[in-house]
Amino acid sequence: MTAPGQTAGLSVFTDPLIVELGLSRTDVSLSYLIGTLVGATVQPFIGRALDRWGARSVTVVIGVGFAVILLAFSFVGEIIGLTAGFTGVRMAGQGALTLAATTAVARAIHHRRGLALGIASAIGSAGISLAPIFVERLIASVGIYDAWRWEAVLVAVVVIPLALVFPKRAPAVDPESTPSTAQLTIQKESWTLPEAVRSGMFWVIAASLATSGMLTTALAFHQIAILGAQGLTPLEAAANFLPQTVTGILATLLTGSLVDRVSPKVFIVFSMVTLAAALVMLPWVSSGVAAIIYGLVLGAAGGSLRGMEAASYVRYYGLAHIGNIRGVATAIGLASTAFGPVALSLGFDLTGSFTTPALALALIPVIIIGVALFVRPPQRA
Repeated sequence: MTAPGQTAGLSVFTDPLIVELGLSRTDVSLSYLIGTLVGATVQPFIGRALDRWGARSVTVVIGVGFAVILLAFSFVGEIIGLTAGFTGVRMAGQGALTLAATTAVARAIHHRRGLALGIASAIGSAGISLAPIFVERLIASVGIYDAWRWEAVLVAVVVIPLALVFPKRAPAVDPESTPSTAQLTIQKESWTLPEAVRSGMFWVIAASLATSGMLTTALAFHQIAILGAQGLTPLEAAANFLPQTVTGILATLLTGSLVDRVSPKVFIVFSMVTLAAALVMLPWVSSGVAAIIYGLVLGAAGGSLRGMEAASYVRYYGLAHIGNIRGVATAIGLASTAFGPVALSLGFDLTGSFTTPALALALIPVIIIGVALFVRPPQRA
């Protein structure tokens, strides 16, 4: 249900919005950048709310807000309204709802937490990756405005009832009551946000997520146009999310099953290698096998991080402040996604193609690999 706020779910709206509102591709990309950056600033507060009130109450509020935002988005008629709409759906869908769902799993599951998060992320990413195919058909049938209204209804009828299934749960330590021995242990073994951000591993994980978010968002946001330039039809371009789904799910499940026993740096390096490979092979993508291979490689790049992020933060920094810590990490990752579409769009304006800027952007994951190899796991003084 985060799909209406995810880049994959929004990518099929890009070209129709350009035609409907009379905007340039760069105009839409800049609107997306501003909306995503503003939406990212809210995520640390969502994380604090999760630590204080729990996933159940916070997710109900997010579900109601997300549905209202999507309904309001269906009345957009110019670039200011478009930017406000992007702000709302990126804040509520891509950021807040994702953060709430994964934090709920991280808090509830203790044995094989990484595997549980991997399964949850795999199911979620499968739905997100399949969404563009159905949304593209929905837009073709009813137009972009009614498509947003249908999405608003779906979010309301699915998210809110599911959120009510979440158990009521107090914060890790309730300052108004006498804490139990288990609560004291959780508190003692957990890092605070200021402690976490002073460790190199926090920034390596955050930087890898930001790099993946930025570059996969750039490719997904312009996917119809990018693959169209390589000879694919709009339906074929939207269908390329299918091979991305396959390897995304497999990589997420594999990462989740291993992250409790293997250093997260292994998955960071693998993700950055496959991400750079997808960007480098873009000039040779064409309709058929090459496009499928491109989708498989790109899916593996994103999936290998989705399965390790939440479990790695819990592994290194504990549970007591995990919402706050992941709220900041989510804000960084979400903010990074704002720059990818604009960078690729500006590169297209300068060079007349998507392949040259894609090759230049491939240098970023290479840099992350070099940094990750030298960072040590965090240790308290």
